[in-house]
Amino acid sequence: MTTAAARDDAPCDGAVTALPDLRLAPAALTGWLVVLVGLHLGWAAAAVLGVVSLLAVLAGVRAGCRGWSAGLLAAGGVGVALALLIGTQAWQVEHHPVHRAADRGSAATLTMELTDDPHPIDTPGYAGRPGDARQVVVRTQLHAAEIAGRSWRSGGRVVLLAPSQEWAGLLPGQPVRARGLLAPPGRSDLTVALLRVSGAPEVLSAPTVVQRAAARVRSGLREASTVLEPRPAGLLPALVVGDTAALPSAVEEEFQEAGLTHLTAVSGMNVAIICGAVLGAARLAGAGPRSAAVLAGVVLVGYVVVCRPSPSVLRAAVMGGVTLLALVLGRRRSALPALSAAVIGLLLVDPELGGDPGFALSVLATGALVLIAPSWADALRRRRVPIGVAEALAVPAAAHVVTAPVIAGLSGEVSLVAVVANLLAAPAVAPATVLGGLAALVAPLHHGTAVVIVHLAGPSVGWLVAVGRHAAAVPDGVLEWPDGVRGGLLLAAVAAAVLIALRAPRLRVLVAAMVLGALLVLVPTRYATPGWPATGWAFVACDVGQGDALVLATAQPGRAVLVDAGAEPGPVSACLDRLGVRQLALVVLSHLHADHVGGLAGALRGREVAAVALGSGRSPYWAFADVRRVAAEAGAPLVALSSGQRLSWPGLAIDVLGPPGPPDPIIDSTAEVDGSEVNNDSVVLRAVTPAGSVLLTGDVELEAQADLLSSGADLRADVLKVPHHGSRYTAEEFLRAVRPRVALVSVGADNTYGHPSPEVLDALRGTGTRVLRTDIGGDLAVTRGLGGLAAVTRGDPRRP
Repeated sequence: MTTAAARDDAPCDGAVTALPDLRLAPAALTGWLVVLVGLHLGWAAAAVLGVVSLLAVLAGVRAGCRGWSAGLLAAGGVGVALALLIGTQAWQVEHHPVHRAADRGSAATLTMELTDDPHPIDTPGYAGRPGDARQVVVRTQLHAAEIAGRSWRSGGRVVLLAPSQEWAGLLPGQPVRARGLLAPPGRSDLTVALLRVSGAPEVLSAPTVVQRAAARVRSGLREASTVLEPRPAGLLPALVVGDTAALPSAVEEEFQEAGLTHLTAVSGMNVAIICGAVLGAARLAGAGPRSAAVLAGVVLVGYVVVCRPSPSVLRAAVMGGVTLLALVLGRRRSALPALSAAVIGLLLVDPELGGDPGFALSVLATGALVLIAPSWADALRRRRVPIGVAEALAVPAAAHVVTAPVIAGLSGEVSLVAVVANLLAAPAVAPATVLGGLAALVAPLHHGTAVVIVHLAGPSVGWLVAVGRHAAAVPDGVLEWPDGVRGGLLLAAVAAAVLIALRAPRLRVLVAAMVLGALLVLVPTRYATPGWPATGWAFVACDVGQGDALVLATAQPGRAVLVDAGAEPGPVSACLDRLGVRQLALVVLSHLHADHVGGLAGALRGREVAAVALGSGRSPYWAFADVRRVAAEAGAPLVALSSGQRLSWPGLAIDVLGPPGPPDPIIDSTAEVDGSEVNNDSVVLRAVTPAGSVLLTGDVELEAQADLLSSGADLRADVLKVPHHGSRYTAEEFLRAVRPRVALVSVGADNTYGHPSPEVLDALRGTGTRVLRTDIGGDLAVTRGLGGLAAVTRGDPRRP
């Protein structure tokens, strides 16, 4: 059959054939490039590209709109339109009065309308304060501004940083007035300014009926999901409607490491699953194709409203529609023009999407699903792989290959487990999404029915949580990679070379050798600094920021005792990975402040744990409850330590020096707990290692230090973990009693607590003690060298 691909003189209005289908892709890429230039380089650069695009249009017209000129004409036309659009908007932002006032840091009163839900900013806990979200980010559309007595009525996008308690309950579409300090947005988009607000908003009207109904659907699903365990209960609303309010931070971190973050946000996959289920149910009920399509369209509109019609959700709806269209029609050649048209349309509606990483990931993933995955599935079927298995393998592999360069450029990481994790998760995504969507629909009408449906979705959601947890626990499952554009292009080149090699047998050996050589060079140096862990290490103070995480080696390789776990799961887990610790003979939590227990889940994840030990303190209660829950999830019993106990393992002995007395009673209370009282309840340990003795002091302050001095306990030690991150509440008498040769200070860089105290450091150095700090040296290790005890840092060139 003769096609336009074989005839350069085919007219522009000819039949839809192979070559014209491909020619819309350059137009989409041109428009995307113009938008990126306008966002990052400004309106003048966009204007230059607009002129170039106009010249391309004129060249296409002169060529008679035939053959290659049709593609040139389309690309030029899209380039002109988007150059005009993004150039105008960028100019308006640059000359906006509120933008200029933001450069001066002026105070302003703004009248705005919310365009999305307030999004919480999670902050790690410290001392007796749990990790929480005390502030929210609020995206708004500006209506009016009052600055220095002058008033304007003007549009534009403004982002607010506001207190969570007063702003978290607002809904999209609500008009509000707020006063605060303006600041430059600090981002390459069309945001006019950032407004820092310290008080409550003046709410000008109630939410619309539609938004109130959407809020009822979201809250109904969230409440119904509470019948599940906390992790799946938080994941189900995130998976179905993008509601992450109850999603535990540990699940977020695990899904990020496992390459499953797309499951915690509304994506094109959600849209395709929901609409596909509606289409299938309608056809089974006897509805015709048009009726089924109309019903699916109505459901799609309602779904977008419930998920919030933000740019990211609209993008997901369009991409999901493209995916569903390609799957239903089964016409691969229709997929690329549909995808290209979707990109152009979205950029025309909201040019700011062009700079959104989520937009790039969505376009690439959709393209992989409808263009690459079918070919890979066909290739696997030709090799006698069953059709279902072939498609299950091809879809996550194709999506991961095309999106990995963007993810690497953004995060500086490449997940080595993402394909397998997505493959294992795939069977559970559709049932969880469909059942969760049905529960959300029913929840406002009958809570009991919604609970039953949530129970039905429970196994699927639980499976997803388990996949994320186990994938994140795979040793070295995430490879560090250069970030930025350079890192993204490097990974894209590697992926392209591998794909070419797979199609060209003669090149396979050469490319395989090159990749193997690169891995042999890159992996050891990216995963572990050469020479680390230090040879014969006996004790390591992990760099976990403002907190403690201390590791004592046993004579059994890969087995250690951990004392405290820092404030967040990631840093302590990474430190244990660097040390090769796969088994924890004991985890001791010196006291229940957040900077010592907040990372417990990361320490336990993927490791065998014999027990988790506490001292006498049981306050604050929220922290005790968290520790008990995390330990139970890991299958680790809770045990109590008391003064006078001696613990021993091959190559390690530990004496418990304090605190004296039985465990405190457990009081379920939200009352404020005195921080010094909790600090003085810290477990104090004296460890004997092959490198020397180590005194681990938790956060003991003056009162507990005096008790230790009067107890008659042997406090002398070769190494001192300085109490309370080097705070000023450390007595010189206590330091003289210990007489350490080396003092290690576990402290966060640029902390606002004044740690470590210069007076304490001077007192230590005055006795000839060598002082090392994690905020300067990173991980700190104590080893047994040829000349006796040695202390080295992870970046110290003298490391053995």
